[in-house]
Amino acid sequence: MAIGAFFFSLMSVAVKLASQHLPSSHTVLARGVVTLVLSAIGLARSGKWTWGKDKPRLLLRGFAGFVALNCFYYSLKHMPLADATVIQYSSPVFTALLAAVVLGERISLRGGLLILASFAGVLLVAQPAFLFKGHVSASPFVLAIALCGSIVSAVAYVTIRRLRETDGPDVILLYFPLVAMPLSIGPVFRDAMMPTSFEWLLLLALGVFTQIAQIFMTKALHNEPAGRATAVSYLQVVFAYAWGMLIFGEHPNVLSFAGAAVVAASTFFLSTSASASSAKGAAKDEPETGPALIDGADLVINETGGE
Repeated sequence: MAIGAFFFSLMSVAVKLASQHLPSSHTVLARGVVTLVLSAIGLARSGKWTWGKDKPRLLLRGFAGFVALNCFYYSLKHMPLADATVIQYSSPVFTALLAAVVLGERISLRGGLLILASFAGVLLVAQPAFLFKGHVSASPFVLAIALCGSIVSAVAYVTIRRLRETDGPDVILLYFPLVAMPLSIGPVFRDAMMPTSFEWLLLLALGVFTQIAQIFMTKALHNEPAGRATAVSYLQVVFAYAWGMLIFGEHPNVLSFAGAAVVAASTFFLSTSASASSAKGAAKDEPETGPALIDGADLVINETGGE
């Protein structure tokens, strides 16, 4: 999980470096192309090629992933690396809220308090001008885009949760690039710009880094409890702060560090309480089937990187 978080952070660095000259549409298309090729090869080699059963939800998952990725890459371009990463990491909070509405999953008092704490942490990181004077992470429009990415990620996660009843994770993952690639072509032609040799390497690297991260995180989630694995995945936030300072000269203030800690802690405890609850329910329903499949395991392997 630590190796996966490290490679997801390298993906964010590659996107931010490429976005200094290239429009976000180019990085989204590059991610889609590399992910499609690698996912298709993996699915074909498994001997279990399929186009899936619940195609409407698979397409919805792909579209939500496409929108979320665009928002995240746009925020990486216009915000400090650490701030964009932390706001994207608030997506499990929106997932809990959306799951309560769409799937009827109950939010406990503890869960509600943790959700409020996470929102407070996001405010400390973003430091919008109407609440804070001095340091402002980004313009209101960019902050809105970043939060939109986190919210739409929640739509993708809840859709994945429903898809687990009909389709495997390989098929679910495949539908992201299947939808994202054709939707990216129009914006790429609109913003057409020829990458330099170095930027071509960055575009290739961001796709490869993502695939490596997904492989390691999948392996971790098959061998560790969700709560323990999730705790380690928050190293991506630490890596983001480190890369931001070392490569981009970004120096977050104390409030930003405090907000990141609040978001990480509240989202971690929210996910561990959900995992414990689902495991208890699975054990009660199927006492002889061995360890329950971890709720949310598939959610971690997503288009933006490591929630």
